Amino acid sequence: MVKERNTISKFIEENYLHFNAAALIDAAKGYEEHLEKGGKMMITLAGAMSTAELGKTLAEMIRQDKVQIISCTGANLEEDIMNLVAHKSYKRVPNYRDLSPKEERELLDGGFNRVTDTCIPEEEAFRRLQAHIEKIWKDAEANGERYLPHEYMYKMLLSGDLEQYYEIDPKNSWMLAAAEKNLPIICPGWEDSTMGNIFASYCVKGELTPTTVKSGIEYMTWLADWYVKNSEGHGVGFFQIGGGIAGDFPICVVPMLYQDLEMEEIPFWSYFCQISDSTTSYGSYSGAVPNEKITWGKLDIDTPKFIIESDATIVAPLVFAWLLNY
Repeated sequence: MVKERNTISKFIEENYLHFNAAALIDAAKGYEEHLEKGGKMMITLAGAMSTAELGKTLAEMIRQDKVQIISCTGANLEEDIMNLVAHKSYKRVPNYRDLSPKEERELLDGGFNRVTDTCIPEEEAFRRLQAHIEKIWKDAEANGERYLPHEYMYKMLLSGDLEQYYEIDPKNSWMLAAAEKNLPIICPGWEDSTMGNIFASYCVKGELTPTTVKSGIEYMTWLADWYVKNSEGHGVGFFQIGGGIAGDFPICVVPMLYQDLEMEEIPFWSYFCQISDSTTSYGSYSGAVPNEKITWGKLDIDTPKFIIESDATIVAPLVFAWLLNY
Protein backbone atom coordinates (compact mmCIF):
# COMPACT_ATOMS: atom_id res chain seq x y z
CA MET A 1 0.00 0.00 0.00
CA VAL A 2 1.41 3.42 -1.02
CA LYS A 3 1.76 5.75 1.97
CA GLU A 4 0.15 9.18 1.65
CA ARG A 5 2.87 11.72 2.34
CA ASN A 6 2.44 14.86 4.42
CA THR A 7 3.80 18.31 3.57
CA ILE A 8 7.56 18.04 4.18
CA SER A 9 7.79 14.42 3.05
CA LYS A 10 5.81 15.21 -0.09
CA PHE A 11 8.12 18.12 -0.89
CA ILE A 12 11.16 15.85 -0.49
CA GLU A 13 9.57 13.17 -2.66
CA GLU A 14 8.78 15.63 -5.47
CA ASN A 15 11.96 17.72 -5.43
CA TYR A 16 14.87 15.66 -4.05
CA LEU A 17 15.67 13.83 -7.27
CA HIS A 18 19.39 14.18 -7.96
CA PHE A 19 22.87 14.27 -6.42
CA ASN A 20 23.00 14.65 -2.61
CA ALA A 21 19.27 15.31 -2.55
CA ALA A 22 18.64 11.93 -4.19
CA ALA A 23 21.11 10.28 -1.78
CA LEU A 24 19.06 11.75 1.08
CA ILE A 25 15.78 10.24 -0.08
CA ASP A 26 17.42 6.92 -1.02
CA ALA A 27 18.90 6.68 2.47
CA ALA A 28 15.60 7.64 4.10
CA LYS A 29 13.70 5.03 2.09
CA GLY A 30 16.36 2.44 2.93
CA TYR A 31 16.03 3.26 6.64
CA GLU A 32 12.24 3.00 6.38
CA GLU A 33 12.44 -0.36 4.58
CA HIS A 34 14.91 -1.67 7.15
CA LEU A 35 12.46 -0.93 9.99
CA GLU A 36 9.46 -2.29 8.07
CA LYS A 37 11.29 -5.62 7.68
CA GLY A 38 11.76 -5.82 11.44
CA GLY A 39 15.31 -4.46 11.61
CA LYS A 40 16.67 -2.29 14.40
CA MET A 41 18.63 0.93 14.04
CA MET A 42 21.52 2.61 15.81
CA ILE A 43 21.89 6.38 15.37
CA THR A 44 25.27 7.93 16.14
CA LEU A 45 25.62 11.62 17.00
CA ALA A 46 28.90 13.47 16.52
CA GLY A 47 29.51 17.21 16.38
CA ALA A 48 27.17 19.50 18.26
CA MET A 49 23.86 18.06 17.13
CA SER A 50 22.23 18.60 20.53
CA THR A 51 23.14 22.29 20.54
CA ALA A 52 21.77 22.38 16.97
CA GLU A 53 18.48 21.26 18.60
CA LEU A 54 18.18 17.96 16.77
CA GLY A 55 15.98 16.94 19.68
CA LYS A 56 13.05 18.61 17.93
CA THR A 57 12.88 15.59 15.60
CA LEU A 58 15.05 12.98 17.33
CA ALA A 59 12.88 12.93 20.45
CA GLU A 60 9.86 11.93 18.36
CA MET A 61 11.97 9.32 16.53
CA ILE A 62 12.67 7.79 19.94
CA ARG A 63 9.03 7.94 21.03
CA GLN A 64 7.89 6.27 17.79
CA ASP A 65 10.51 3.48 18.05
CA LYS A 66 12.35 4.59 14.90
CA VAL A 67 15.66 4.12 16.75
CA GLN A 68 16.59 1.34 19.17
CA ILE A 69 20.02 2.47 20.39
CA ILE A 70 22.08 5.69 20.24
CA SER A 71 25.82 6.27 20.33
CA CYS A 72 26.84 9.84 21.07
CA THR A 73 29.68 11.97 22.32
CA GLY A 74 29.67 13.20 25.90
CA ALA A 75 28.98 16.68 24.53
CA ASN A 76 25.76 15.58 22.84
CA LEU A 77 24.73 13.69 25.98
CA GLU A 78 24.96 16.79 28.17
CA GLU A 79 24.19 19.59 25.72
CA ASP A 80 20.64 18.40 25.08
CA ILE A 81 19.99 18.68 28.83
CA MET A 82 21.72 22.06 28.97
CA ASN A 83 19.42 23.32 26.23
CA LEU A 84 16.47 21.93 28.20
CA VAL A 85 17.31 23.87 31.36
CA ALA A 86 19.06 27.02 30.09
CA HIS A 87 17.73 27.75 26.58
CA LYS A 88 16.72 31.34 27.30
CA SER A 89 20.24 32.23 28.39
CA TYR A 90 21.89 30.98 25.20
CA LYS A 91 23.42 33.69 23.02
CA ARG A 92 23.37 33.56 19.23
CA VAL A 93 26.27 35.14 17.31
CA PRO A 94 25.27 35.25 13.61
CA ASN A 95 28.52 37.08 12.71
CA TYR A 96 30.76 34.48 14.37
CA ARG A 97 33.06 34.36 11.32
CA ASP A 98 34.02 37.97 11.91
CA LEU A 99 34.86 37.78 15.62
CA SER A 100 38.31 38.96 16.64
CA PRO A 101 40.36 37.15 19.30
CA LYS A 102 39.49 40.01 21.66
CA GLU A 103 35.76 39.51 21.06
CA GLU A 104 36.15 35.76 21.62
CA ARG A 105 37.82 36.48 24.96
CA GLU A 106 34.99 38.85 25.88
CA LEU A 107 32.53 36.01 25.36
CA LEU A 108 34.59 33.79 27.68
CA ASP A 109 34.78 36.51 30.31
CA GLY A 110 31.01 36.94 30.01
CA GLY A 111 30.47 33.26 30.80
CA PHE A 112 29.77 32.06 27.27
CA ASN A 113 31.34 29.11 25.44
CA ARG A 114 30.85 29.35 21.67
CA VAL A 115 29.79 26.48 19.39
CA THR A 116 29.84 28.02 15.90
CA ASP A 117 27.02 30.60 16.03
CA THR A 118 25.63 29.59 19.43
CA CYS A 119 27.06 30.34 22.86
CA ILE A 120 26.29 28.08 25.81
CA PRO A 121 25.93 30.00 29.11
CA GLU A 122 28.31 28.51 31.66
CA GLU A 123 26.49 29.48 34.85
CA GLU A 124 22.96 28.57 33.75
CA ALA A 125 23.93 25.41 31.85
CA PHE A 126 27.16 23.78 33.09
CA ARG A 127 26.98 24.83 36.74
CA ARG A 128 23.24 24.21 37.02
CA LEU A 129 23.73 20.60 35.98
CA GLN A 130 26.87 20.23 38.09
CA ALA A 131 24.98 21.01 41.28
CA HIS A 132 22.64 18.06 40.69
CA ILE A 133 24.91 15.50 39.05
CA GLU A 134 27.54 15.94 41.78
CA LYS A 135 25.09 14.68 44.40
CA ILE A 136 24.12 11.69 42.26
CA TRP A 137 27.79 10.75 41.72
CA LYS A 138 28.61 11.09 45.43
CA ASP A 139 25.52 9.17 46.55
CA ALA A 140 26.44 6.32 44.19
CA GLU A 141 30.00 6.21 45.51
CA ALA A 142 28.81 6.27 49.11
CA ASN A 143 26.58 3.27 48.35
CA GLY A 144 29.33 1.41 46.51
CA GLU A 145 27.44 1.71 43.21
CA ARG A 146 28.83 2.24 39.71
CA TYR A 147 26.98 3.34 36.58
CA LEU A 148 27.67 4.27 32.96
CA PRO A 149 27.77 8.02 32.16
CA HIS A 150 24.33 8.11 30.50
CA GLU A 151 22.78 6.21 33.42
CA TYR A 152 23.74 9.04 35.76
CA MET A 153 22.11 11.50 33.33
CA TYR A 154 18.97 9.35 33.24
CA LYS A 155 18.83 9.36 37.05
CA MET A 156 19.09 13.15 37.08
CA LEU A 157 16.35 13.58 34.46
CA LEU A 158 13.96 11.03 35.95
CA SER A 159 14.34 12.42 39.47
CA GLY A 160 12.31 15.47 38.41
CA ASP A 161 14.82 17.80 40.08
CA LEU A 162 15.48 19.64 36.80
CA GLU A 163 11.82 20.34 35.97
CA GLN A 164 11.99 23.65 37.84
CA TYR A 165 14.46 24.91 35.22
CA TYR A 166 12.81 23.73 31.98
CA GLU A 167 12.96 26.48 29.35
CA ILE A 168 11.86 24.54 26.26
CA ASP A 169 8.97 22.20 25.66
CA PRO A 170 10.25 18.95 27.22
CA LYS A 171 8.92 16.99 24.22
CA ASN A 172 11.84 18.50 22.26
CA SER A 173 14.52 16.98 24.52
CA TRP A 174 15.83 13.75 23.03
CA MET A 175 17.61 12.84 26.27
CA LEU A 176 14.38 13.13 28.23
CA ALA A 177 12.59 10.97 25.65
CA ALA A 178 15.44 8.45 25.86
CA ALA A 179 15.39 8.43 29.66
CA GLU A 180 11.65 7.83 29.72
CA LYS A 181 12.08 4.76 27.45
CA ASN A 182 15.36 3.70 29.08
CA LEU A 183 16.81 3.68 25.56
CA PRO A 184 20.26 2.06 25.35
CA ILE A 185 23.00 4.67 24.89
CA ILE A 186 26.70 4.24 24.15
CA CYS A 187 28.83 7.25 25.07
CA PRO A 188 32.49 6.59 24.20
CA GLY A 189 35.14 9.08 25.25
CA TRP A 190 32.80 10.66 27.81
CA GLU A 191 35.85 11.93 29.71
CA ASP A 192 36.45 14.75 27.24
CA SER A 193 33.00 16.30 27.81
CA THR A 194 32.35 19.13 30.26
CA MET A 195 30.69 16.77 32.75
CA GLY A 196 33.57 14.35 32.26
CA ASN A 197 36.05 17.14 33.00
CA ILE A 198 34.06 18.12 36.10
CA PHE A 199 34.01 14.51 37.31
CA ALA A 200 37.79 14.29 36.75
CA SER A 201 38.26 17.45 38.81
CA TYR A 202 36.49 15.82 41.77
CA CYS A 203 38.81 12.83 41.37
CA VAL A 204 41.85 15.15 41.44
CA LYS A 205 40.50 16.75 44.62
CA GLY A 206 39.98 13.33 46.19
CA GLU A 207 36.20 13.74 46.47
CA LEU A 208 35.39 10.92 44.03
CA THR A 209 37.18 7.91 42.58
CA PRO A 210 37.40 7.23 38.82
CA THR A 211 35.74 3.80 39.06
CA THR A 212 32.42 5.33 40.21
CA VAL A 213 31.73 6.03 36.53
CA LYS A 214 32.04 2.94 34.37
CA SER A 215 34.58 3.03 31.54
CA GLY A 216 34.58 2.89 27.75
CA ILE A 217 35.66 -0.76 27.89
CA GLU A 218 32.52 -1.48 29.89
CA TYR A 219 30.48 0.31 27.21
CA MET A 220 32.06 -1.94 24.57
CA THR A 221 31.42 -5.15 26.50
CA TRP A 222 27.81 -4.07 27.13
CA LEU A 223 27.38 -3.26 23.43
CA ALA A 224 28.81 -6.64 22.44
CA ASP A 225 26.16 -8.38 24.52
CA TRP A 226 23.40 -6.12 23.17
CA TYR A 227 24.44 -6.68 19.56
CA VAL A 228 24.49 -10.47 19.90
CA LYS A 229 20.96 -10.36 21.35
CA ASN A 230 19.57 -7.93 18.75
CA SER A 231 21.24 -8.83 15.45
CA GLU A 232 19.01 -11.75 14.52
CA GLY A 233 16.40 -11.48 11.76
CA HIS A 234 16.87 -8.38 9.62
CA GLY A 235 19.70 -7.19 11.85
CA VAL A 236 20.88 -3.83 13.14
CA GLY A 237 21.40 -0.80 10.90
CA PHE A 238 23.88 2.01 11.43
CA PHE A 239 22.85 5.64 10.78
CA GLN A 240 25.90 7.81 11.36
CA ILE A 241 25.62 11.58 11.77
CA GLY A 242 29.08 13.09 11.35
CA GLY A 243 32.33 11.23 12.00
CA GLY A 244 34.49 10.79 15.06
CA ILE A 245 34.30 8.51 18.04
CA ALA A 246 30.49 8.40 18.19
CA GLY A 247 30.57 6.32 15.00
CA ASP A 248 34.07 4.80 15.08
CA PHE A 249 33.60 3.18 18.51
CA PRO A 250 30.32 1.26 18.11
CA ILE A 251 30.81 0.13 14.50
CA CYS A 252 33.87 -1.83 15.66
CA VAL A 253 31.79 -4.16 17.84
CA VAL A 254 31.06 -6.36 14.81
CA PRO A 255 34.68 -7.09 13.79
CA MET A 256 35.48 -7.59 17.48
CA LEU A 257 32.77 -10.24 17.76
CA TYR A 258 33.67 -11.80 14.40
CA GLN A 259 37.46 -11.75 14.65
CA ASP A 260 38.48 -11.49 18.29
CA LEU A 261 35.67 -13.56 19.82
CA GLU A 262 35.56 -15.85 16.76
CA MET A 263 31.77 -15.61 16.38
CA GLU A 264 31.97 -16.36 12.67
CA GLU A 265 28.18 -16.41 12.24
CA ILE A 266 27.61 -12.95 13.73
CA PRO A 267 25.77 -10.75 11.19
CA PHE A 268 27.45 -7.61 9.89
CA TRP A 269 25.65 -4.27 10.18
CA SER A 270 22.64 -4.63 7.87
CA TYR A 271 22.24 -0.99 6.74
CA PHE A 272 24.70 1.89 6.67
CA CYS A 273 24.32 5.59 6.07
CA GLN A 274 26.67 8.43 6.92
CA ILE A 275 25.87 12.13 6.76
CA SER A 276 29.14 14.01 6.52
CA ASP A 277 30.62 17.08 4.93
CA SER A 278 34.03 15.40 5.00
CA THR A 279 34.86 14.89 1.34
CA THR A 280 36.29 11.58 0.15
CA SER A 281 40.00 11.62 0.93
CA TYR A 282 43.04 9.46 1.59
CA GLY A 283 43.59 8.28 5.15
CA SER A 284 40.48 9.95 6.56
CA TYR A 285 37.98 7.69 8.33
CA SER A 286 35.18 10.24 8.05
CA GLY A 287 36.05 10.69 4.38
CA ALA A 288 36.23 6.99 3.60
CA VAL A 289 33.57 5.56 1.31
CA PRO A 290 31.38 2.85 2.89
CA ASN A 291 32.97 0.06 0.79
CA GLU A 292 36.21 0.48 2.75
CA LYS A 293 34.32 -0.88 5.78
CA ILE A 294 33.90 -4.21 4.00
CA THR A 295 37.62 -4.88 4.38
CA TRP A 296 37.33 -4.28 8.15
CA GLY A 297 34.49 -6.76 8.63
CA LYS A 298 31.88 -4.11 9.44
CA LEU A 299 29.69 -4.17 6.33
CA ASP A 300 29.03 -6.94 3.82
CA ILE A 301 28.95 -6.87 0.02
CA ASP A 302 25.17 -6.55 -0.14
CA THR A 303 24.66 -4.21 2.83
CA PRO A 304 22.62 -1.17 1.69
CA LYS A 305 25.14 1.70 1.82
CA PHE A 306 24.50 5.43 1.55
CA ILE A 307 26.61 8.54 2.02
CA ILE A 308 25.12 12.02 2.02
CA GLU A 309 27.85 14.63 1.66
CA SER A 310 26.18 17.62 3.25
CA ASP A 311 25.60 19.54 6.48
CA ALA A 312 24.05 17.19 9.04
CA THR A 313 22.11 20.05 10.67
CA ILE A 314 20.20 20.37 7.38
CA VAL A 315 20.06 16.72 6.33
CA ALA A 316 19.31 14.78 9.54
CA PRO A 317 16.06 16.63 10.37
CA LEU A 318 14.84 16.05 6.80
CA VAL A 319 15.57 12.31 6.96
CA PHE A 320 13.79 12.15 10.32
CA ALA A 321 10.87 14.18 8.89
CA TRP A 322 10.55 11.56 6.13
CA LEU A 323 10.54 8.71 8.65
CA LEU A 324 7.98 10.51 10.82
CA ASN A 325 5.94 11.45 7.73
CA TYR A 326 5.90 15.15 8.55
